[in-house]
Amino acid sequence: MQVTMTVNDVEVTREIEARLLLVHFLRDVLGLTGTHWGCDTSNCGTCVVWLDGEPVKSCTVLAAMAGGHQVRTVEGLAKCAELDPIQQGFMQCHGLQCGFCTSGMMMTARALLDRNPDPSETEIREAISGQICRCTGYATIVRSVRWAAVAEAQAAAQVTETTESSEAGEIDNAGQPAEAVA
Repeated sequence: MQVTMTVNDVEVTREIEARLLLVHFLRDVLGLTGTHWGCDTSNCGTCVVWLDGEPVKSCTVLAAMAGGHQVRTVEGLAKCAELDPIQQGFMQCHGLQCGFCTSGMMMTARALLDRNPDPSETEIREAISGQICRCTGYATIVRSVRWAAVAEAQAAAQVTETTESSEAGEIDNAGQPAEAVA
């Protein structure tokens, strides 16, 4: 059968077997190996991707079921060669060790921050509770998500500050008030 879907903002069409799982479609057919295949029973969460903006365990979704839908993988988090704050957080706070669960954790954490930009430790732990990490003990993952939340809040505050400054007076190309460079 033929399936067409949008993966990381690119429309793809492929001939597939009707029983092909989305995780195998992404990894084996499209070569997007950032999505990991772990338990094949939906217990570990390493295969989490987004389907129409919602985190799903791709080992439980047939690729045919994703036809006509939007799929986002960990490869689709970075924008214009700039890492997503959740990716930066995992680097800054050592939220990964072996890295096997990392892509699923990041996809789940990004979805959490999109819904709740300032989650508590308890809310983060609840959000990632459907995923297994055998290396970190979760403390560094929680710190990584908090780091991303704080970084995003600071970036938003900086944008607000710049907007307010530009409304108060002209801003030159370097972001400086026009009178400061005259």
